[in-house]
Amino acid sequence: MSRIGKQPVAIPSGVTVTINGQHIHVKGPKGELERTVSDVVDIKVENDEIIVTRPNDSRQARSHQGLVRSLIANMVDGCNEGFVRELEINGVGYRAEKRKNFIRFDLGYSHPIFVELPELVDAEVAQTSVKLSSPSKEIVGQVAAKIRSLRKPEPYKGKGIKYKEERIIRKAGKAGA
Repeated sequence: MSRIGKQPVAIPSGVTVTINGQHIHVKGPKGELERTVSDVVDIKVENDEIIVTRPNDSRQARSHQGLVRSLIANMVDGCNEGFVRELEINGVGYRAEKRKNFIRFDLGYSHPIFVELPELVDAEVAQTSVKLSSPSKEIVGQVAAKIRSLRKPEPYKGKGIKYKEERIIRKAGKAGA
């Protein structure tokens, strides 16, 4: 039995939700998002709450109910408050710089790396940190993961790009003491 899928999604003031069949459009102060969700579940708006119900108790309907409810909750939260992901750049000569809708990274390679930002993502770039914000949790997470994959942190000196809250477990070098 889906515990998450049964919970209603509260719609805060300032956020409008429009449901047209299986297509959901959410608009709020931080932006607007839209998505077409699975037709296995039914979606209704009642008393400033979004309720996701399933027509039967099949395995597929149960799993889709929780998934759709989580996706809708993330859309509502993102349009109301937004999502933020922060990255830190560690290493001598490693730095980032914002240019229009690109971020330029110097990460110890023989060439600079340019990452194009999607239109929903805003970036604040200092030399050794990148702060990504967006109403879409999915997109901001994908962009942050793509940036981190350019130079993952290594366990000996900690050089590379890491999430701000990430903790790198250090290893002893060759001396091994």
